[in-house]
Amino acid sequence: MQTLLRHTLSLSLVSALGLFGCAPIPNPVDAADAGSSPEAPPEAQPMPPVYETIHLPTAAVHVVTVPDPIRYPVQVAVVDALERVDQIAAQVCEGEGCVAAAINAGFFDPNNGLTTSHVVIDGAQVADPSQNDRLVGNPDLASYMDRILNRSEFRRYDCGSTPSYDITFHLEPVPAGCALVDAVGAGPQLLPQDTSVAEGFVDQAVSRDALGSQSLNARSAVGLKADGSVVLVMAAQVPGVSPSGMTMEDIAAIMGDRGVVKALSLDGGSSSTLIYQSTTYFGRLNTSGERVQRPVKSILWVENLR
Repeated sequence: MQTLLRHTLSLSLVSALGLFGCAPIPNPVDAADAGSSPEAPPEAQPMPPVYETIHLPTAAVHVVTVPDPIRYPVQVAVVDALERVDQIAAQVCEGEGCVAAAINAGFFDPNNGLTTSHVVIDGAQVADPSQNDRLVGNPDLASYMDRILNRSEFRRYDCGSTPSYDITFHLEPVPAGCALVDAVGAGPQLLPQDTSVAEGFVDQAVSRDALGSQSLNARSAVGLKADGSVVLVMAAQVPGVSPSGMTMEDIAAIMGDRGVVKALSLDGGSSSTLIYQSTTYFGRLNTSGERVQRPVKSILWVENLR
């Protein structure tokens, strides 16, 4: 199913961008009679990321759709010391207006600044949760460790010089003919089904719900549509409304309503941050109603074409 979906996403996107099919070749005689030279069909124009806000009673949902992730690839960035999303974006892409969109991504330990998610950039693993002693040495997590180290991730492949995207478990093999370019772990998967139990986030036997999945909170997520689009979603809390935000079920539903077929929950709560063009939106409110600007470990980002 995952392999079929990957091929479907890639083929749907290529078709949507006009990369399948050939225009008829003009007859040279006809062209000469017409007094003009045959012209190649115009190339489809790049489709930049598009932003919308959905206002709900308990949340302001910021959505960025990347309809052309071939020419606007969704990339991963990670930092050694924790920094805000806008600060990381400024480092990876210099110049005013360089970043079209960005969102916080993987999990991390705020006490030591080390990752608790796998991160791959340019084909090399640059952050490994198994090297975080506070994670792997935590006796309370020992029974879940295999699942924690195999949590889901957002991936970008190079399949014959064409980008392709997927959301899958960390240990899932890379498809034949493709190379893994970027990946960042988070979880759980929200669509097509909730993988909270499989990834060790939820254990009903001991009332474990590590992410407070059924509580209203600021949330971040990334999704894939059947036409190949990539969707970034950040649900922000609403001033003057308590409690506010969204549950994981809520954010899955709103993404599904917009055509997302695979979705991954990213780090949420105080980490929830989304950038579109030059505006930064923060998701969490403190007790005074002010936006929380929390430093994070990694981001997903999209560069503006120049």
